[in-house]
Amino acid sequence: MKTLSRIYNFLVFAFLYAPIVVMVVYSFNGIKSRSVFSGFSLQWYQELFRDSVIMKSLYTSLLLAVLSAIIATVIGTAAAIGINATKGLRKKMYLAVNSIPMVNPEIVTAVSLMILFVFVISKFNSLEMGFGTLLISHVTFCIPYVILEVLPKIKGMDSNVYNAALDLGCPPAKAMLKVVLPQIKPGIVTGLIMAFTLSLDDFIISYFNSGSNVQTLSVTIFSMTKKPYSPKINALSTLLFTAILILLLIINLRQDKSKTAKKKGAKAK
Repeated sequence: MKTLSRIYNFLVFAFLYAPIVVMVVYSFNGIKSRSVFSGFSLQWYQELFRDSVIMKSLYTSLLLAVLSAIIATVIGTAAAIGINATKGLRKKMYLAVNSIPMVNPEIVTAVSLMILFVFVISKFNSLEMGFGTLLISHVTFCIPYVILEVLPKIKGMDSNVYNAALDLGCPPAKAMLKVVLPQIKPGIVTGLIMAFTLSLDDFIISYFNSGSNVQTLSVTIFSMTKKPYSPKINALSTLLFTAILILLLIINLRQDKSKTAKKKGAKAK
């Protein structure tokens, strides 16, 4: 039975990752072919970094991901602290509202945000779709994920520590910065990385809310697929896959360390 289970798992993972392996291999192909591998070459990576359109889109995506991750982490952390302070039905309502953007189809979120921006722009003619609308959109869909990462850390924190700091004369704001935030730091960092990853990986929301003057990397890749095939897509996708994989590994390692620290703390008590 174990052998059959291992074979089944192997086939499932092979089916999932075989296309990615093929993509990575052919990103180093010396010729422009999707079926014949002529030999190892960095030609397509060199052409990729010479492409000004792709480099501009990459800069836009990285800047967008960094800014949206930072803003979403600040707002999400504050929201998580506020949600944790509420009780009863109100708390359940907040958690339910927070879950809606995650279970809601992304196309619905993208179109609804686009309609909102178009409505606002129609009222203020000086505004237009661009980097600002992209940033607001990415912050909006990243916040719920940050809240879900930070909230468990707040729940696991001993609230008496914060109260003790207040009793000792520490102002609430300083107690929050010096006592609460250091204890929930692992959740904040994980939420930050998660928001960065989600923003960098997003396509649908960016496609509907980017306007004509700004394009993220995912939108640029999509536009490249409409043209004759270029192996630069393989090279670009390989780099994106590697970056996302590294970030996910960092998140998992941080979560494992956090769990190990909790177990050690529990044993010490």
